[in-house]
Amino acid sequence: MKYSILILTLLIFCVSGRSQTVSGQEDRTYWISVLSQVADPLLSNMSKGELRKNMPVETISGVAKPSNARTTHLEALGRLLVGMAPWLELGPDKTQEGQLREKYIQLMLKSIEHGFNPESPDYLNFTVTRQPLVDAAFFCQGLLRAPVQVWGRLSPVAKQNVLNALQQIRIIKPVESNWLLFSAMVEATLLELTGECNMHPIEYAIMRFKEWYKGDAWYGDGVNLHMDYYNSFVIHPMLLDVLKTMQKHNKGESDFYKKELRRFSRYAEQQERMISPDGAYPVVGRSIAYRFGAFHVLSQAALDGLLPASVTKAQVRCGLTAVIKRHMSVKGNFDERGWLTLGFAGHQPQVAERYISTGSLYLCSVIFTALGLPATDEFWSAPYAEWTGKKIWSGNKSVKLDKAIKNN
Repeated sequence: MKYSILILTLLIFCVSGRSQTVSGQEDRTYWISVLSQVADPLLSNMSKGELRKNMPVETISGVAKPSNARTTHLEALGRLLVGMAPWLELGPDKTQEGQLREKYIQLMLKSIEHGFNPESPDYLNFTVTRQPLVDAAFFCQGLLRAPVQVWGRLSPVAKQNVLNALQQIRIIKPVESNWLLFSAMVEATLLELTGECNMHPIEYAIMRFKEWYKGDAWYGDGVNLHMDYYNSFVIHPMLLDVLKTMQKHNKGESDFYKKELRRFSRYAEQQERMISPDGAYPVVGRSIAYRFGAFHVLSQAALDGLLPASVTKAQVRCGLTAVIKRHMSVKGNFDERGWLTLGFAGHQPQVAERYISTGSLYLCSVIFTALGLPATDEFWSAPYAEWTGKKIWSGNKSVKLDKAIKNN
C-alpha cells in the first residue's frame, strides 16, 4: 500500500529548508513518514517470519562472527517497539493516519507472534549471551507504552509465549551499570501484566541510582559519570517508567518518584538547549550510531507533560523536527533495501562500538515518542516556534537564564 502524501511530504522536507510557514500538522506528517521509513523493512519481513532471512547484519569491521549478531533481531524488534508504541497506542480511526496506524499495529502484532513463537523461523534469542536482557527490557517498555493496542490485541497464545520468554530473561544477571534498569523493567512489566514480580531487582536498581546521582539531573552509569546520551537512551526513561508502574501498584518509592519527575524535566530542558540553530547537536560519548534516539527524554517529556515552564511544546516540536531533518538530509543512513546502516550521519561504520549491529540502530525510533500525542494536541497545533538555540544565536531575542536544580 502506498501513502503518496506521506512520501511526498518526506521528499519536500528532504530537499527544502525549514520555514516558519511549516505547520505542526506538516511536521507530524513528516515524523510519521520518517518513522515509516525506519519501520517498514523490519516489520514487513518479520510479520511474514522472514526477518532472519532478509535482515542484513552489519557489525564493526574486522570482527569475525561477533557475538552481538546472535541478538540483533531481538534488538531490532524491541528497540523499534519502544519508540513506536506511543503512536500505535492511539489506535485506528477513519483518518488516513488512523488507517496507517492500524496497518502498523497489525504488522507489529504479527511480528511479535513470530518472534516469540518457538516454532517460527524468526524465533528470537532470549538465552545466549547477556544481551537479550537489554532488548527484552526495551520490548517490555514498549508493552507498557501500548497496553491496549499491542499487548491487549495479542492472542492468548502469543501473550503466553511472551511471558515464557520473560521467564527465561529473568535468569540473566545484569552488570553494575544502566543494565540494572533492564532487570527492573522486566520485573515492572511482569508486575503490570500479571500482578506479580520479583521486587528485588527493582529495589536494587533504585537503591543504586539513588547513590549514583551526580546532580543537576545527571546520573552516573555506575559509580562514574559518563559524558554521553545514556541518561536519555536508557536511564531517565526506564527509571521513570519503572517508578510510574510502582506508583500504580502501590509499591512505594513515591518520594523518589517525585524527585525523578523533577530531574526528568530538568534533563529535558538541557536537551532542548543542545539543539543548534540548524538541528545539529554535540556528538559525544558512546552509541552515537543510535542517531536521533539521543533525544528520547525530550520527546517523552512532551508526551508525559513533563516539559519545564521555560520550554513550550511548539519549540520542542520544531527543534526535534530540525534534528530529524538534519540527519535525514545526509545520504547513506539506509542501505539500498531500506535497512539502517552503521553510522551517525550517513554510513560511518567506524563510529560503531563492538556491541552495535544492525538491530541496535533501531533505538533511533525513540525520538518519535511524542507521536503518542494526538494530532489535536498543542504540540502539533501550535504555530512554529524557535527553540532556544535558534533564538539565542539569532541575537536580540529574549532567552531564559539556565540554572541548575539544587537539593534534588
